[in-house]
Amino acid sequence: MLACIHSDFQVPFMLKPTFGFVLTAALALPVAAQNQSSYYTADYQRQALEIFRDIVAVRSSEGHGKVPEVAGYLADLFLAGGFDEGDVHVLPFLLSGGEQTASLVVRYRGDNSSGRKPILLIAHMDIVDALPQDWERDPYTLIEEDGYFFGRGTLDNKFGVTMLSTTFLRLKAEGFVPTRDLIIAFSGDEETNMETIRDLVTTHRELTDAEYVLNSDGGGGLLDTNHQPRAYYLQAAEKSYASFDLTIRNPGGHSSMPRKDNAIYELAEVLRNIESYQFPVQTNEVTRAYFEVMGEMTPGESGAAMRRFAKEPRDRKAIDVISRDPAKVGLIRTTCVATMLSAGHAENALPQSATATVNCRIFPGVSPDYVKEKLQSAARNPALEIRTLDEPRAGPASDLNEDVSAAVSASVHARYPGIPVIPYMAPYATDGRETRIAGMPTYGISGLFVREEDEFSHGLNERVEVREFYGALEHWHRILHTLAGS
Repeated sequence: MLACIHSDFQVPFMLKPTFGFVLTAALALPVAAQNQSSYYTADYQRQALEIFRDIVAVRSSEGHGKVPEVAGYLADLFLAGGFDEGDVHVLPFLLSGGEQTASLVVRYRGDNSSGRKPILLIAHMDIVDALPQDWERDPYTLIEEDGYFFGRGTLDNKFGVTMLSTTFLRLKAEGFVPTRDLIIAFSGDEETNMETIRDLVTTHRELTDAEYVLNSDGGGGLLDTNHQPRAYYLQAAEKSYASFDLTIRNPGGHSSMPRKDNAIYELAEVLRNIESYQFPVQTNEVTRAYFEVMGEMTPGESGAAMRRFAKEPRDRKAIDVISRDPAKVGLIRTTCVATMLSAGHAENALPQSATATVNCRIFPGVSPDYVKEKLQSAARNPALEIRTLDEPRAGPASDLNEDVSAAVSASVHARYPGIPVIPYMAPYATDGRETRIAGMPTYGISGLFVREEDEFSHGLNERVEVREFYGALEHWHRILHTLAGS
């Protein structure tokens, strides 16, 4: 789930360093041109485009059983690129729903001169399905047009798969010998239940164990409307996802004889009570760093509130201002919201039951069971039945890592000198949740910069800028040289 960071801040000319992240004005850059890929002629650039085109063409969404095809295609490329057969693993996996999928693990052997554990790099090969009849262009044909690549998965996350695959192949062709092992792990069901990544870090832990994880499906940069870089977000935490069904039951009866205890009315009151409840305010190292930096960059009342909150998270006035912003309230507490309703069985009958689905985005370190208990208490109706949907899993935040932060900042500033690099907690979930639960700190460091108006993950006409596609190749190349070079 790669998502753009929505923000309305303005970048000032110069800001003081905060949490080790440099904050200065961005340099002007040209707007993306048409047919830009014709300017990129290096062997690794041509190979990246070929990989991107080939895997976008595969409908590797739920119900189509095509993920193993992507895994096999990539495995062949790694073998042809000089990786030993014993270091390339296609791992078939039968999902709980009965569909066959697969994971891919590739180990890039180092000389172990650093004496440190490997670095794990992750992406997912599955996508959200796209209906060709709804798109302006065929979603399963990579199309370059007006400075963009269009196609399903161009953002989420065949972009990441292409970046990591090409970077491994490029480094191998260059004769690069890392000072520690580097490991790619591509999962096969991130967009549904994340069973394959869980399998990779548990059943196959001997293949994936690492000091920390770099996630291509999180973080990334923000461009303004004119394609100018505004900020880069280093994702070090993400909220967990849980949904609950809330049900009121009733004997019902004939609609001509209304009862006082109507299931729909009772459920409506329950939802009003839950709407008025706010979970406790919480912070961690990542969110405090985020609000300190963003407070300096954001004008007016909002910026002042963020600065005060970073210094004193109990500042009630600051909390009230932040809570009014839908894009920020989830960064200071767990949030729950009603998303679906179902009630009654006939228009001339009193409802025998009424059910609402409430979706929660849970702050790191908070358990789904705690959230369920708080919903039950906030509802103030002992007759309410609450059922947890699926099997929600909560993951911790990752402490900011100085080596990773420095490497990412250096790579970002090599492309876009001086733009702010900001720690971030994502309100969505990725495979990084499972790697964090498994005890491996995880950092979303996508090389992609995107405009808010170009963010179409899971939507129609998904696209990435051609310039950013090739720029991200250099991003990953520099970072791996920095973190695993001699």
